[in-house]
Amino acid sequence: MNKIESTSLDLEKLNVERIKELFPNVVTEGKIDFDKLKIILGDQVDDRVEKYQFTWNGKSSTIKLAQSPSTGTLIPSKDDSKNWDTTGNLYIEGDNLEVLKQLQKTYYGKIKMIYIDPPYNTGGDFVYKDDFKDNIQNYKEQTQQNNRANPETNGRYHTDWLNMMYSRLMLAKNLLTQNGVIFISIDDNEDENLSKICNEIFGDNNFIGKFVVNSTPNARDYGHIGKMHEYVLFYSKSIEHTTTSMIADLDRNFKYNDNRGGFNIHPLYNSNVAFTNKNRPNLYYPFYVYIGEQEDDFYRIGLDKKSNSIEVYPPKSVKDNVQFVWRWGKEKASQNLNTEIIGYKVNDEYRIVQKMRHSEKLIRSLLIDTKYSSRRGTAEVEKIFQNKLFSFPKPIGLLYDLIIAGSEQDSIILDFFSGSSTTAHAVMQLNAEDGGNRKFIMVQLPELTDESSEAYKAGYKNICEIGKERIRRAGEQIKQELIDKKNKAGLLDDNIVDPETFDNGFKVFKLESTNIIPWDGTIKFDEDTIFSQTEVIKEDRTSLDVLYEIMLKYGVFDKPVEEIKVNGKTMYSIAKGYLIVCLDNNISLEDVKEIGKLKPRNVIFKESGFRNDNDKINATYTLEKLGVEEVKSI
Repeated sequence: MNKIESTSLDLEKLNVERIKELFPNVVTEGKIDFDKLKIILGDQVDDRVEKYQFTWNGKSSTIKLAQSPSTGTLIPSKDDSKNWDTTGNLYIEGDNLEVLKQLQKTYYGKIKMIYIDPPYNTGGDFVYKDDFKDNIQNYKEQTQQNNRANPETNGRYHTDWLNMMYSRLMLAKNLLTQNGVIFISIDDNEDENLSKICNEIFGDNNFIGKFVVNSTPNARDYGHIGKMHEYVLFYSKSIEHTTTSMIADLDRNFKYNDNRGGFNIHPLYNSNVAFTNKNRPNLYYPFYVYIGEQEDDFYRIGLDKKSNSIEVYPPKSVKDNVQFVWRWGKEKASQNLNTEIIGYKVNDEYRIVQKMRHSEKLIRSLLIDTKYSSRRGTAEVEKIFQNKLFSFPKPIGLLYDLIIAGSEQDSIILDFFSGSSTTAHAVMQLNAEDGGNRKFIMVQLPELTDESSEAYKAGYKNICEIGKERIRRAGEQIKQELIDKKNKAGLLDDNIVDPETFDNGFKVFKLESTNIIPWDGTIKFDEDTIFSQTEVIKEDRTSLDVLYEIMLKYGVFDKPVEEIKVNGKTMYSIAKGYLIVCLDNNISLEDVKEIGKLKPRNVIFKESGFRNDNDKINATYTLEKLGVEEVKSI
């Protein structure tokens, strides 16, 4: 029985496979023949001694580190989570370099938008020092330190910051969809260097623009200048596939209001004479205005005729008597009756009109509204906690607009320097307003809070505790607002998001060393213990811990899990039977046959869990005969 791989996705191996697909003749025994590759690429290879390049001490090593697999895992923390069984959101505590490696198999090419607010390298903030030998152990040691600043007197001041960012951005790019985008906040300290490494990693042709954010309207004294702004860099994964969305122009004045806000009205018919009932017959049909069912200036409408109804078709052109048609087909109209389209009377004539809630515009490169200020962000956090726990958090308004511009309603949004979790807050707020199903993944190093800080005094020993609690409180606040809106509107408005299905939860995972003893290279065996070792799972780990490590290795970390009973044994069905994981003991051939009847594609066993060697040997043959594609063990 073959073993499952002990590490995260091997990116070096993946890159070799990609080259092999393009140029199979340059790969021999898994190695690249660069002389052959140069011949094939011809004049496109730059082999000049003197050429433009951006380099620093450690760059080659940090590229290699980014591509080396991680030996760690992510441990579930159900007690620290909210709505574990129903939520699609994640909060992950750990070094983001290792976490990004862990996410590669499952989320490779699935993230529509990334936002990060990394350390600005101002001298007092934390810049992580990666370890090329054992980054998991290094992570554990550094999270217990209080003094982790990167002072300007450090001889590797810029180098350390560049090494930290380059490897993480390399991994982040892999996770983006083909039409995905990344936004990165930064200030003057490393703006130039960040632009250079982003041009290398994403390609300068994928640079979309740079936002100037009026983060400090009252200006902060930096000596010789009162600084008011910082930046957000905006890159795409692939500019030819990039999709962005317009944002609302909230400065527009409205004549009418309902429980969703202000609106003006516009006729639903299309006044373009090129579209008529002859060439667009599907857009020519009657609405019915229900007389007597009126609220203020508007009438209820439907597509079914009733005794009190007036039939309304699109009008004809006054100039040449061309029959106009509606701009919406019946299906779309039926979904928006009496919410976004309504009846209206003008001079004894009934019309069908659409509510125009806002005009839209491209997101502007100058973000100067006060909603983008760091003072607003500080006030938002203070309002949630009734205490000033976090310095200069990003405001919800900034993330709100970036998410609208850079994502879609069913997108996954990643923030791997998540801080106080503004990104998660903004995702939930936007979903509550437009009914979207966006999911967030927050990743944060559990940096210790200073013992003299208000956060520490309030009981928050690290930044992760602040971020998680903000999501809990903000989520409950948003849900209560939905409940209040629903109660006020009654059953008449289906456009209000259902508070009961609104996702304000999150699953918590924590970066740890592997659960599997044979995979842990730090464990030493001697001649007395190596042959007595039968249990492969560490004593302090649970079956759930091991299950999620297997899901990470298999790339199904985002799939639903169901605990099932097979022949009285406890097992797990992932992705509705795609993968079955059996970690129980005393597994017999009868149990194996019952698993096969469930028709999974893949099955994982604990090798030490079989009743005897004969059952273990026959398990693979039996399951493959029953149609299982792959059988492996840990």
